[in-house]
Amino acid sequence: MTNRVQFDFTGTTALVTGGTSGIGHATASLLRDSGATVTITGTRQGPDDYDDVDLSGLDYRQLSLTDDAGIAALAASFTELDILINNAGANFPGGLDESTPEGFTLSVEVNLLAPFKLTERLHDALKRSTAPGGASVVMLASMAAIRSVPVVPGYGSAKAGVLALTRNLAVKWAADGIRLNTVVPGVVATRMTAPMDYVPEIKQGQVDHIPLGRFARPEEIASPIVYLCTESASYCTGSAFVVDGAYSVL
Repeated sequence: MTNRVQFDFTGTTALVTGGTSGIGHATASLLRDSGATVTITGTRQGPDDYDDVDLSGLDYRQLSLTDDAGIAALAASFTELDILINNAGANFPGGLDESTPEGFTLSVEVNLLAPFKLTERLHDALKRSTAPGGASVVMLASMAAIRSVPVVPGYGSAKAGVLALTRNLAVKWAADGIRLNTVVPGVVATRMTAPMDYVPEIKQGQVDHIPLGRFARPEEIASPIVYLCTESASYCTGSAFVVDGAYSVL
């Protein structure tokens, strides 16, 4: 028996930042497999530098989230865009302690200012979209945006800012036919959470806080993200969609 949703994005153009691993790669792959033309970004020089992930059928662009010129150039390469997934981000950017002014500032730059700059610069391309239901922008937030995670204060503050940014741009751009929503994942089994495998007591503490009893798979976050980009979600904008196995309500 199966009850799986199938998507059809034939003729759709999409940009997924951080599309080389984790949630970003799962989302880009789902869009690609559903017929979309998908561009992804990553930090390495080219797609051949990723020998541990399948990037076939994806247009790769190198991008650093702290490179304003690179963000501007990427945005300028699109005359029309139907879907933007602002997935790329990092905690402890540059290995810095986010409790220091330098670490906090860089985390906000990477996780809030960079997606804002890219989204703002892509406004005109998104406005030209003729996709049913309008163009769609999906931001990625975090449990750190709605719960205290003292070890990453910059990351949490930036992700809380993403929620506010989504609400404000959703109102500002509604008349332009551009919808903006945020997905708020719980704990997902990705490269970012992999270090917990070496500290079993911390990992188990996280699992014990999840009523479903496990971390999410990236694919389980990708499906809600992609749904928000469909015509079926045409009345969804300014929303925060929590996908966390009930982590936030325990």
